[in-house]
Amino acid sequence: MIRRTLGLGVAVATLASVASFSAQAETIKVAFIDPLSGGFAATGQNGLKQYKFIAGELNKAGGTQFEVIGFDNKISPKESLIQLKRVIADGIQYVAQGNSSGVANALTDAINKHNKRNPDKRVLFLNYSAVDPALTNKKCNFWHFRFDANADMKMNALTDVIADDRNMKKIYLLGQNYSFGKSVAAAAVRFLGEKRPDVKIVGNELHPIGKVKDFTPYVAKIKASGAQALITGNWGGDMLNLAKAIDSSGLKLPTYTYYAAADGITKAIGAGGVGSVRLVGQGSSNPPRTDEWDAMLKAFKVKYPEGDVTQSRIFTVMRMLKAAIAKSGSSKPIDVARALEGAEHMTLWGDKVKMRASDHQLQMPIRIFAHSDRNIQHDLDNSGFGLLNESTVTLEEASTPTTCKMKRPS
Repeated sequence: MIRRTLGLGVAVATLASVASFSAQAETIKVAFIDPLSGGFAATGQNGLKQYKFIAGELNKAGGTQFEVIGFDNKISPKESLIQLKRVIADGIQYVAQGNSSGVANALTDAINKHNKRNPDKRVLFLNYSAVDPALTNKKCNFWHFRFDANADMKMNALTDVIADDRNMKKIYLLGQNYSFGKSVAAAAVRFLGEKRPDVKIVGNELHPIGKVKDFTPYVAKIKASGAQALITGNWGGDMLNLAKAIDSSGLKLPTYTYYAAADGITKAIGAGGVGSVRLVGQGSSNPPRTDEWDAMLKAFKVKYPEGDVTQSRIFTVMRMLKAAIAKSGSSKPIDVARALEGAEHMTLWGDKVKMRASDHQLQMPIRIFAHSDRNIQHDLDNSGFGLLNESTVTLEEASTPTTCKMKRPS
């Protein structure tokens, strides 16, 4: 079982130190391929704002400059491949994507094939949020780097919290019917079986992604099952609609989530989620842990009053990219990839992270957050509610093994 630490140390990383790595004022274009329209647009649009914001901050610091360009994939793998062709045709060599592991699986395959056939036009895939474990296991490749903890790492942390509750006997699993939702369910079954074989899974259901507008029937099933807790990997519009259904039903039970925050979700959860909703993630805004991270969160809110920093790892992606370009003395994807392998980095919020060379999975501390209205310095959805850091799993304890057999280009 994972041991969780409650103490919060402080370490400060400065943008100036990142800037000192690179004196070459070259402009690097980063293609952001994610949903910018449709039911998941809020998630994609907010992610793009976060990329543009940190790119602007890094540009102020001097050295390598960045331009982030949005490409709308409508959350479709097919549309993502069409956008990838546009990106390559435009000469862009860095792709950032995170919403939907189905999209990430399509992109990593396409980029790997493209790079083999076009060694002079290679592309590097910066995955900031697609957490299907297969991407850094059986489907790993040299051109893909993941900056988020995978679904297994997160579920390992979540189930440790659940396992501590000796009164917990019945749990319901609900998720989206695609690779990520399936991996979340599989991880929950596996880790609960290992840690708490006495806990019964009274429901294990997948629903069509982005198709369910009213989750009331699903909530009714959860109630009828006698479940004492719910685990869900839902995100974007699906998490928002599920939160609305739970709130309107008056269902009050522990809910363990991956993405139950911001983009309207925090506001929808409201007071009903205090004491019951938990989220697994990284970073820490309450408390912010470093003065620099506190200042960065405030600056983002000034620039985007209706937005929120919901994916702190985006800041890590861009800072590590800049450092890798400086270290390699090159902007070529193959040189930058080699510099990223094994790279250690101090995040803005004071956590040390490391890019594992064997599978390109970032190793990091994982935090458990509670939906709360107490001691919230940085709320979400301008709602007065936010995520309170309850406990932390260390980098070493959060790490899970990999089956990746990396094939590196010569």
